[in-house]
Amino acid sequence: MLPITYAIRNLFRDPGRLLQTVGGSALVVVLVLAAAALTRGMEGVLSATGSERNVILLGAGSEESVERSEVHLDAEAAAATAIRGLAQPLGTTAASGEIVYMAPLQIASGRKEQSLLRGVTEKSLLVHTRVRVIEGHFPAPGEVMVGRLVHRKFGVEPTALAPGAVLNFGNASFRVAGVFEAPGTVLESEVWFDRNDLATVTQRDSLSAVYLRLDTAEFDDAHVFTLQRNDLEITAIREDAYYEKLSSFYAPIRVMTWFTAALVAAGAVFGGLNTLYAAFASRIREMATLQAIGFTRGALLVSLIQESLLATLSGTLLAFVAAILLVDGRSIPFSLGTFSMELTPGIILLGLAAGVLLGTLGTLPPALRTLQPALPVALRSG
Repeated sequence: MLPITYAIRNLFRDPGRLLQTVGGSALVVVLVLAAAALTRGMEGVLSATGSERNVILLGAGSEESVERSEVHLDAEAAAATAIRGLAQPLGTTAASGEIVYMAPLQIASGRKEQSLLRGVTEKSLLVHTRVRVIEGHFPAPGEVMVGRLVHRKFGVEPTALAPGAVLNFGNASFRVAGVFEAPGTVLESEVWFDRNDLATVTQRDSLSAVYLRLDTAEFDDAHVFTLQRNDLEITAIREDAYYEKLSSFYAPIRVMTWFTAALVAAGAVFGGLNTLYAAFASRIREMATLQAIGFTRGALLVSLIQESLLATLSGTLLAFVAAILLVDGRSIPFSLGTFSMELTPGIILLGLAAGVLLGTLGTLPPALRTLQPALPVALRSG
């Protein structure tokens, strides 16, 4: 076997080629990391939002969108009394009728953004158990409570939406009463209103949905209730199943992300292959000379792979540094809220695997072509 120092020395024989190889591999790996983090972040926030213990009662035919659903006001009380086995923390039945509305919201600086608004009562905290008020208090009439990630949608500092700030919706102004968290869910990007306030501003006389939290009851109990109350024209769906459907709705976006990353990466890979073909072709006589003094073709192939791996793994290291600075922790807004891109151990291993594959499989075609000529022919080349 050739010493590793031979591969290291060959790396610096052509600094321009080395920079091109390192830069190309860094580009490929950082694209893989970004695409994986974006996909995992979107899937993770949607899957974490839904609870298998929650059931949503929606208007019949609106199973794919709470915003388009309309449920009669009587459905909340009817479900709370008719369905046995609902959770009853502190003696209060966990049944929350809510209004969910997507509309432009304006902050004090004048910036306006599409936001998901939710009209709630205090009973919503019995159903959305991940929600914790971390500043201020639950909204009273004329007030709102904002998720801790809402400020990122508007591109402002958290202090701009701290308790005491003013938000404008429609022709009314609302004071921020509190800030809440719901780790890992889309709820953190919502603005919660007093339900009557939101109904008044949006001129609604119906709910969007009724959220139920099960205790000893099962989903079939809620389903039977919807069948018995045909007058309410509602249907039941598990909350986790609802967000699973939303996740499949965004699947084409995730596919396009990977497809775009693959196209750019393919350009970098083919550019790297051309560079390696040109670099190795000029070393055919060198490889033949090493064979003549006793080194096998297998040993030479390993040395060429080592040389390529050193370059691509250097690029991989640069990609990790760039990903930590540019990708890790970055919040990406989408229609339902905001999700964070994180470099999880699985994503890091995926990026490392991409760098290793670039240095091994990407090196084999030019390396095998360089070692292919017979020894007498190779010694006379050049």
